[in-house]
Amino acid sequence: MPQVRCHTLALAALLLGSCARKPPPAANPIVEKGKQLYATYCATCHGVSGNGYVADNAPSLRTEGFLSTASDLFLQAAIARGRPGTAMAAYARALGGPLTPEDVTALIAMLREGGPPRIDLPPAPVVGSVSDGKMTYDAMCARCHGTQTQRSTAVHLANPILLETASDAFLRHAVVEGRPPTSMIPWQGALQPKQIDDVIAYVRSMAVPPGVAATPPPPPSPGPATPPRQGPIVLNPRGRAPTFTLRDDLYVSIDQVKAALDQKRRIIIADARPPSEWLNMHIKGAISTPHYEPKALDDIPNDGTWVVAYCACPHHVSGEVVAALRKRGYKHTAVLDEGVYAWLQKKYPVVTAPGFQAPPGPPPMPAPLAPAPAAPIVAKPAVTRR
Repeated sequence: MPQVRCHTLALAALLLGSCARKPPPAANPIVEKGKQLYATYCATCHGVSGNGYVADNAPSLRTEGFLSTASDLFLQAAIARGRPGTAMAAYARALGGPLTPEDVTALIAMLREGGPPRIDLPPAPVVGSVSDGKMTYDAMCARCHGTQTQRSTAVHLANPILLETASDAFLRHAVVEGRPPTSMIPWQGALQPKQIDDVIAYVRSMAVPPGVAATPPPPPSPGPATPPRQGPIVLNPRGRAPTFTLRDDLYVSIDQVKAALDQKRRIIIADARPPSEWLNMHIKGAISTPHYEPKALDDIPNDGTWVVAYCACPHHVSGEVVAALRKRGYKHTAVLDEGVYAWLQKKYPVVTAPGFQAPPGPPPMPAPLAPAPAAPIVAKPAVTRR
């Protein structure tokens, strides 16, 4: 018996050892491709882990409430068509972006991996009062989600593509359950069911900007992944160099850049956004230099000419372009401080595609940190020696 027991233990040890040495399951190639694409195109705003709010208030892509209720068609539209008027560009190659349909599918597979199971949302539309919903929205929601004409710190709900692709049930679930652990709290209990339905009705009514016909605008003209250089790279090549005063040795104000252009100063304007956004609207004379495409910088002369990069963040991805230029040894580079939408708000010269509609105002710029006040000088009492 002892000998049989020894053989049994030896066999068990052999089997356990073979299990321990079993190779891990093969990685899903579609998911792996999605991870690579996400690192290239998405992480800069949504964060490496997808938790959001790295730049331009890009929302979290990892909350259970979002992933369990967002359909693949909703995600596909968000990636391919973007969110016009924000830093979320149209990434579909058909619209001038860098991604094929297979790329978009891979990104969705990556987002779904390890995520929560899908929730079946009721198909029936929400019925509510638009006027009553506006009162609740203005009191409870506008400070974070903005208005039709002004963005704020959270997702801009008046975005036409968002409202075209989000169902009433998707919106209602977001209000009722919130988006923990983000600042979007659950409103169930704080608001009555009718108030929530009214808010959804009002949000749905914001699909069309004020004073604009209900016909959706045409998409940007399809273009290549990187638009060809149209016109000169260097503006005013015979002009003198501008004199800029940079904030933090990096940021130049839009007023200084506009003055330099008016004075015919020698300058290069680099659009750091995806090409689809350049095709839709760009500062007059700007060249497309997507932040994720190093080759887009190869033909920019390194001869001391000022290079000003801009984006919509207002300066996250443009900062990446400037960092890349400085790493290459460019001496005079700067980020357009307030971003391209502030430029547009001031009605400075831009080139737009047919059907372009002016976006809502960009989120307010954060106030610069004030220097800490100097500690008051307190006179020490005189010491009388006895």
